[in-house]
Amino acid sequence: MGMWKSLMPFALLAIFPATVVTAFAQEEAGARAPYVVVHGWPQLPKDFVFGDISGVGVDSHNHVFVFNRAENSFVCFGGEAACPSPSPTWHPGPIASAAILSYDGKTGRPLAGWGKNRFISPHGLGVDHHDNVWVTDTALQQVFKFSNDGQLLLTLGTERVPGLDGTHFNAPTAIAFAADDTIYISDGYGNSRVAKFSPSGKFLLAWGRRGSGPGEFNTPHGIAVDKQGLVYVADRENSRIQVFDSNGKFLRMWGYADLGKPWDVAVGPDNLLYVVYGGNGNLMRANEGHEELVKCDLSGKILARWSSFGNYDGQIFWGHSIAVGEDGAVYEGEVSRGMRVQKFIPR
Repeated sequence: MGMWKSLMPFALLAIFPATVVTAFAQEEAGARAPYVVVHGWPQLPKDFVFGDISGVGVDSHNHVFVFNRAENSFVCFGGEAACPSPSPTWHPGPIASAAILSYDGKTGRPLAGWGKNRFISPHGLGVDHHDNVWVTDTALQQVFKFSNDGQLLLTLGTERVPGLDGTHFNAPTAIAFAADDTIYISDGYGNSRVAKFSPSGKFLLAWGRRGSGPGEFNTPHGIAVDKQGLVYVADRENSRIQVFDSNGKFLRMWGYADLGKPWDVAVGPDNLLYVVYGGNGNLMRANEGHEELVKCDLSGKILARWSSFGNYDGQIFWGHSIAVGEDGAVYEGEVSRGMRVQKFIPR
């Protein structure tokens, strides 16, 4: 804890201006926004600050799970864009703190924390239809399935060994689930593919390669599945979202030049698509003016958009992950100088 406390002043510079200075300015700026931020969510202990929030998800009990890099947020200054996967010069140890934290979605009250000394580089988090919590670790090269209370149930991938087959990943980024519990994993920084697994974890197929053509990827960073079983991939460095059927057949794609890069996608209970555009990866400016949240239909038509670049409450600085609760609340997590999770509700 001593190391973590010594890093707090740096983190506080990123976080506290967002909660202290913003009340009037953000209400003015957001007066016409379709969603508003919930100030003071979640409730945090007096001396606690988050590290990078790499993943967020919501279960059927309206419990919000947050994947937090804690002290490993500072191992490679510049965040995941600088060192997203293991390299000869990057050898952090396991995160000693609880990397997975949960909060009551309505009140923000802390509920639980687990995953000490298990993860090195947290990335994606997803909650399946049975309230199991799945996460990816880009340094361990693995995907983990946990029960709702943190018991390890299944591990996919080979620890610290990258590869391109049914038992290996190369810096996997995110997880999504079809209605029949089929698992889709965006894989990710190294492989630029989507891998499909059975509910029991049997490898079924994969599609994609590095490139910019239809069905090709340059950092598939987020993934979601709609009620019809179509798969939506946030093809981040190609600045677009691609849509596939359950067997990987390319169907369509779209992108918006005025929004920047899609870092994560989620299908809400309304069967609409929610997107966080997290900027261009520039640590200091982060695509200033191009960070916001978007709700669109499944053809890509924008229905609502809100927020902007910045550290104030309701603004976004390196938005990395997004999830939607059954009540329609939108949760967004940030890495780098953001290092926070925010809750938005319809106005």
